[in-house]
Amino acid sequence: MAPPQTWGVTIISIPQDIMALTLKKSICAIFLSRDSLSIQNIRGQGYDGASNMHGEWNGLQALFLKDCSFAYYIHCFAHRLKLALVAASKEVKNVYHFFTKLTTVVNIVGVSYKRYDELQVIQAEKIAHLLAIDEIESSRELNQIGTLQRAGDTRWSSHFNSVCSLIKMFDATCSILQNIITDDSTYSQRGDADVAYDAITSFEFIFILHLMQEIMEITDNLCQALQSQSQDILNALELVSTTKVLIQKIEKRWLGSIAREGLVKTGKSVIYPLVDRLICLVLTLPVSTTTIERAFSAMKIVKTRLRNKMEDEFLANTLVVNIEKEIAEKFTIESII
Repeated sequence: MAPPQTWGVTIISIPQDIMALTLKKSICAIFLSRDSLSIQNIRGQGYDGASNMHGEWNGLQALFLKDCSFAYYIHCFAHRLKLALVAASKEVKNVYHFFTKLTTVVNIVGVSYKRYDELQVIQAEKIAHLLAIDEIESSRELNQIGTLQRAGDTRWSSHFNSVCSLIKMFDATCSILQNIITDDSTYSQRGDADVAYDAITSFEFIFILHLMQEIMEITDNLCQALQSQSQDILNALELVSTTKVLIQKIEKRWLGSIAREGLVKTGKSVIYPLVDRLICLVLTLPVSTTTIERAFSAMKIVKTRLRNKMEDEFLANTLVVNIEKEIAEKFTIESII
């Protein structure tokens, strides 16, 4: 038995009347009739979330379901994910304020070509300095200067890009704001820049900035995967479940940090020093003994029968070099001499 034929419909020219019945007639007349396709062979239909599309009783999907009960309606998983993330971010007060401040900073810095050029120059100087001191690697298409990006509600990936761009250009952005505060000609611009600088250098803003980057990196990967044309429903559900697990792990890891910034912020860390110390101990507990195990493995290699007669200090130095190979490889003979 031959597999069922699948086909897609893209409405390029939208009729003036966008009522569901008009849209259905247009699809049937232009696409189904032209290609001699039968409504009874439809096995799925997908549109956006507008009421005239997904309406349960009078929407476009409901009209097709009346003619073919197998034409199940699917609202785009990626679109639903974006809508859910945008709605969730607005429900959390601190996150909502964070994105409001982020938008303000991007608007202030990118309001003119002069500030844009200054931002590019400062970022280029920073990259050159980091390359000179071997803090970052140099390769093709790496260390692009870039610029700050705006976030839009209709494109959730833009939120992730906006967060990443600010993290990448944080120092340059702070420098631009400081220049505006000291050099700009108008009181309003200096005032706006001063408020923006205080906002992005606060602990709360930086904390949420890195938290959002980590969370949205996971959701962005899910969003990109859901947009694949070859994605099937079972794999999509599995991807959603995996994403939930990853976000829950992040939540548990960050809860401890939030609990201690609450103590410090309210001054209760002074009143309850033992509680504060207990939280610090929990946060700094090692989650792996790999480094220690690696040291014991290196000891078996370095401490041979002949080297066993060396002094402990010389042997310890040899072990350190063997264990920290990545650091030792950067040493030059001249520096050792």
